[in-house]
Amino acid sequence: MEYLLELALSPTAWLALATLIVMEVVLGIDNLIFISILTNKLPVQFQAKARRIGISLALIMRLALLSTVAFIVKLTEPVIEIMGQAFSWKDMILIAGGLFLVWKATREIHHSVDPVTKQEDSVGGQVAIGFAAAIGQILMLDLVFSIDSIVTAVGMTQHLPIMIIAVIVAVLVMLLAAEPLAKFIDANPTVVMLALGFLIMIGMTLIAEGFGVHVPKGYVYTAMTFSAAIEALNMWTRRARQRKLEQPEG
Repeated sequence: MEYLLELALSPTAWLALATLIVMEVVLGIDNLIFISILTNKLPVQFQAKARRIGISLALIMRLALLSTVAFIVKLTEPVIEIMGQAFSWKDMILIAGGLFLVWKATREIHHSVDPVTKQEDSVGGQVAIGFAAAIGQILMLDLVFSIDSIVTAVGMTQHLPIMIIAVIVAVLVMLLAAEPLAKFIDANPTVVMLALGFLIMIGMTLIAEGFGVHVPKGYVYTAMTFSAAIEALNMWTRRARQRKLEQPEG
């Protein structure tokens, strides 16, 4: 109790909490984009449920991993060496997750631009991907992003209560943002393509991190923000042109 009271009265602890919440929310954007794109392929009546389950599983998984934080830290220790390159369990998980993300995003891009494949994937108005398959894929990426998130949290603070609060707040933000983001992505096909491009970039970043090449997250998110701003201008231009065409002549 005294420990918690000391943390509550510590300005340093509050600063660490605020910083960690921002970091967790930013890291959660990657996960949220993937969840939105994947669940939008489900029948409409299952989309919201899949998003809630996927994000809830992310929260449960991160809290479970926090309870074994000492084990998570050990995942960064090298366990195998290949051609002079040492790999830890964390490295191998990041590489596997990155490869899966690149494969999945590339496959979705192919389906988006190939109408024949898209028609074959749809039977009776329902997409081929099943509810259980969607949850399984979300869970797989949740694991990758959760480990990356926990390792980041451990590097920023040693206080477990701060980590737990930051994770809970970040996941609640994801839960609130999931529905609006999914609807926005679904309503704007060009945004879907941009988001898939983001996922490929994130996947390549995970692979690079797994091979020991540190890619500053600031560069990645700056590129994503710039691309999103350009797309926002394109959307604004298209809508302005459409309104002009719809205005009656004379």
